[in-house]
Amino acid sequence: MGIISRASYVVRSKINAVLNRAEDPSETLDYSYEQLRDQLQDVKQGIADLTTQKKRLEIQKRRLEENVEKHNEQAREAVQQDRDDLARKALEKKKQKMSQIEGLESQIAELQNQQDRLVEQKNTLQSRIEEFRTKKETMKARYEAAEASTKVSEAMTGAGDEFEDVGRAIERAEERTEDMEARSQAMDELQESGAFDDVLSDKDQIDRELEQLSTDSSVDAELDTLKGEMGKGTTETSEEAESASGTGGGSDDDSGTADSATEDADVDMDVDTDVDAADVDAGEDASVDDSEVEAELEELKEDEQ
Repeated sequence: MGIISRASYVVRSKINAVLNRAEDPSETLDYSYEQLRDQLQDVKQGIADLTTQKKRLEIQKRRLEENVEKHNEQAREAVQQDRDDLARKALEKKKQKMSQIEGLESQIAELQNQQDRLVEQKNTLQSRIEEFRTKKETMKARYEAAEASTKVSEAMTGAGDEFEDVGRAIERAEERTEDMEARSQAMDELQESGAFDDVLSDKDQIDRELEQLSTDSSVDAELDTLKGEMGKGTTETSEEAESASGTGGGSDDDSGTADSATEDADVDMDVDTDVDAADVDAGEDASVDDSEVEAELEELKEDEQ
């Protein structure tokens, strides 16, 4: 097989595959039925034309027969008047007309035979067309039933092309929904952890931590007050109270020193907290100088003292 013939074969096969996919049996059957009806109409038209030609020949034959009768009368009248010459001419014309009549009769017979054959073919074709019409309607009904059954089966199993597209759309929607849910949860988690600053607030991470510490201290103080009112102080508090009353010989300076130490410890704790918070937020303001931070911390300590 040469290259050209092979390419032609491939093209024809591709075209045939496309036509098979595009072909609708119902439309094909209807088209074939219309083609047969057109052929039947052509046969009827041929029979009509043939019959017309035959009728023309028959009319011409009748005219010739009338002329033959006329020439026969002319010959008789010429003989009665002793005009044999005229009688001979009339008989000669009569013979010519009779010869033409014989030719027309053979042509008419041939046309009649053709007409009979065409009528028989027309009847046969018409019978086949009626039979084909019955089969066509039966095949169309079977095809439509099979097509409906296939669509129902595809709908139940989801195997059709349309349902495949629907399934893919649902899968894409589920993936997008899961992505959005995961992103929403991630944003909530980052917001709760303080990784993102609130654009509607001027507070930074340090402010939020200090506010949380203040809130915790207030809650602890209120809890201690509530316990004291209910007489449920901790054992350590009672022991410290007894120790304080037993050693009451401590001087005011010692008390002041103890209070000062306590305040220093509180300040140191706050400072440490501030330093840790500053370390946490170091990524937000990397341009801050460590010496400036240390100087500010020393000022805070002096103010507290």
